[in-house]
Amino acid sequence: MSNSFLSKDQPDRLSKTSRVLHWLIALGMVALLCVGIIMTKNELWNLYDLHKSIGLLLSVLIIFRVIWRAVNGWPHPAGHYRPVEKFLGKITHWGLIIGSVLIPVFGMMHSGFSGHGFGIFGLEIVKENPDPQRVNEVLPIWEAGYKFGQAGHQYISYLLICLLVLHIAGALKHHIVDKDKTLLRMLGK
Repeated sequence: MSNSFLSKDQPDRLSKTSRVLHWLIALGMVALLCVGIIMTKNELWNLYDLHKSIGLLLSVLIIFRVIWRAVNGWPHPAGHYRPVEKFLGKITHWGLIIGSVLIPVFGMMHSGFSGHGFGIFGLEIVKENPDPQRVNEVLPIWEAGYKFGQAGHQYISYLLICLLVLHIAGALKHHIVDKDKTLLRMLGK
């Protein structure tokens, strides 16, 4: 097996690329979901720029991961499973990958169309649309668009939380009950 970072997954071992992308995106998504809930529930508006910046950077990794999966394929199962387990695994994995793509798209729609704009740590990608009548206020660019983006970002966030819990439960089931190598493989062992 090649030691190259971009080497393909093997039937019994995941590549370093697959493992690094999985863990970086997983940790990033969990952190962003937690921060998102905390900042909206407690109206901590000063966290929004950090949330958007990290979300945009993470979306680059997410796009790379989608391309990686398309080129490399899905990992082979580490054992033999019942049809219902295979079905739940596929639904969960597809839901996580599609949700991880859609959540930043809806977030950008919400922020951009609401007039708040977005960028990465001060580097503007979409400028704010300031209200000339009220200092520190913005004017929405497209109200229906930002409301759709807001709803999509919120509901996909909650769906991802449910899928993450299911994914973690499945990984623990594989490790503790089935005693297969699914979790160990993701840890590079």
